[in-house]
Amino acid sequence: MINFSILLPSILNGLTTGALYALVALGLTLIYGVLHIINFAHGALLMVAMYLVYFLYKLFGLDPYLALLVVPAAMFVIGYVLQRTIIGNASHGRDENILLVTLGLSIVIENLALFFFASDTQVVDTPYAFDVVELFGAFLPVPKVIAFVGALLTALALWLLMGWTDLGRAIRALARERKGARLVGINVDHIFAMSFGIGIGVLGIAACLLLPTYYVYPQVGHGFVLIAFTIVVLGGMGSFIGALLGGFIIGVVEAVGGLVLGESLGQIGIFVIFILVLLFRPQGLLGHRA
Repeated sequence: MINFSILLPSILNGLTTGALYALVALGLTLIYGVLHIINFAHGALLMVAMYLVYFLYKLFGLDPYLALLVVPAAMFVIGYVLQRTIIGNASHGRDENILLVTLGLSIVIENLALFFFASDTQVVDTPYAFDVVELFGAFLPVPKVIAFVGALLTALALWLLMGWTDLGRAIRALARERKGARLVGINVDHIFAMSFGIGIGVLGIAACLLLPTYYVYPQVGHGFVLIAFTIVVLGGMGSFIGALLGGFIIGVVEAVGGLVLGESLGQIGIFVIFILVLLFRPQGLLGHRA
């Protein structure tokens, strides 16, 4: 029997960790869930964003949270340019080609990172990295609490973008009917690139909120992107609120699973949930049947 005094702190820490997972998944939700693009370069681009945060701190002394003014915009530009110049042109409109192109990009980016930065882990040494706040007897790292709030605000911003702006309506129209969107005058190539850029820009937010408590190395994106795909399916394809909820669930399951089964087996519950969702509710928690 697990002591409640141990279980509650584990759940709260799981929620804050889940917020970090959700931040990575939110961008993937837009790219994969809305536009139906399987972006295997998502993890590699998260790594690029994290290195940007690291070098801004190392070279210019820019705090990771102040880097929020720079890195998301830079990642948006990188995502937009990649979509317009490489992914869009090389795919020729075929989804299977996009899969192969993004996989190739991932391999190229990660190997370039290995060549230039080696496989050493790098950390950002901030004065508040080990600060904690007490909540219901649990001691939560301040950077994770900030990431929790950041995940909520990012999900809200994306929800408002999709529901209340002309760009959001164009993205939804493109996701539903590509040829129809082109017929009514929507610049399909531009909207695809904007969507991809926004999704990658969200990775910039995730990187800024990750670095105070995490570290960066060339393969850092692998573990995050696998969990992010699970969250997208769990939350429901294209649902930002679902991705946020899915991230929290995954974080709590991982934390409690680690408490019960040990840290090395804690992630088993994540993939059990993934299989159960595919079997019994393939549209996800907040998704809709096609």
